[in-house]
Amino acid sequence: MSSPWAVLFGGPSPEHEISILTGLQSERVLTAAGEKVTPIYWSPSGEWFLVPSGTEAKDYLDGVPKGSKPIEVRLSGDSGLYVKRKALPISAVLLTLHGGVGEGGGAAALFTLLGIPATGSSLFAGAVGMDKLAFGGLMAAAGIPSLTREHLSADVPPTFAGPYIVKPRFGGSSIGIEIVEDAETALTIAKASAHLRAGAVVEPYRPDLVDLNISFRTYPALEVTAVEKPLRGDTAGALYSYAEKYLSGGEGAEVGFTSAPREFPADIPSSVADLAASLARRVAAVTGLTGVCRLDLLFDEKTGELFVNEVNSIPGAMSLYLWAPQAAAAVVLKDALVEARDHRVVLPASGFGSGAALRAAGGIAGKLVGLDGPRA
Repeated sequence: MSSPWAVLFGGPSPEHEISILTGLQSERVLTAAGEKVTPIYWSPSGEWFLVPSGTEAKDYLDGVPKGSKPIEVRLSGDSGLYVKRKALPISAVLLTLHGGVGEGGGAAALFTLLGIPATGSSLFAGAVGMDKLAFGGLMAAAGIPSLTREHLSADVPPTFAGPYIVKPRFGGSSIGIEIVEDAETALTIAKASAHLRAGAVVEPYRPDLVDLNISFRTYPALEVTAVEKPLRGDTAGALYSYAEKYLSGGEGAEVGFTSAPREFPADIPSSVADLAASLARRVAAVTGLTGVCRLDLLFDEKTGELFVNEVNSIPGAMSLYLWAPQAAAAVVLKDALVEARDHRVVLPASGFGSGAALRAAGGIAGKLVGLDGPRA
């Protein structure tokens, strides 16, 4: 009998709670379809736990749920995940991490070192998706339409006039974003914000643009969903916020994910829907992302222009609500796990030098000559 799948959620990230909800939802979907699932919780402080099956969101309000068992993450020797010195049997891990090092390629790198297949693309693809400046540069280099995006710097002012949207360079799509009139204000806010202090980017503020979303998956073939248009109430702010995205729509385990107001499929011209699908396929190709992803777009209703805003390599609720008309949730998740297990990205191994560089090096002492600084 094959080993069970695992679902990993939580992690050190501002979006920790959303990851918990996505993980618990994914566990339920797979379990209801008859799959064996091992739920794993990554606490904000870094500890890993095997948690009981079927936990609820409220069980995490005070920390680790009752009945959980500590997991040892072992990289050296017999690498793997261990509970009481016994390795957990896992066929593949569904990563449901949002933001932070988990979605940004760190978890992909970790599970590569552990030798355990995991969803969530490669280290490099995940990092590009999380780095807004790198992603914007990649879109520009690939000729994919996107708004101008530049690094916020005290030395080099933006090449375009304000007002600006200021975003964390490394982070999710909704947290820490500000709207400012000029670059000086942007720099002042960036210094004071915990989210922007590690790096920030600026874009032109375009209140005339409408948010659109589309999801793509890469197994068993590259496929896209219909386009979604998030709907915003009369009291909505100038940006589609974290609260609107994840906390609207009422109470319960599906808050925000499936009950947030939306127009789906979006009431847009068929030509725009076709363009959105084309852009999703192009983004999948140039980023190398795999699994289930969501692409966030900006639409100019007057001109018909469509801009790629950013990509979520591990989207909230795994974008299952977007796939519902095309494929059952369990099929989408299991396909992603099978892809990770049987068709994962394999990077070149080390050791291609065959010792030639080491044999030619000679003594290390000789390579230290001249490195002790300027002489009097």
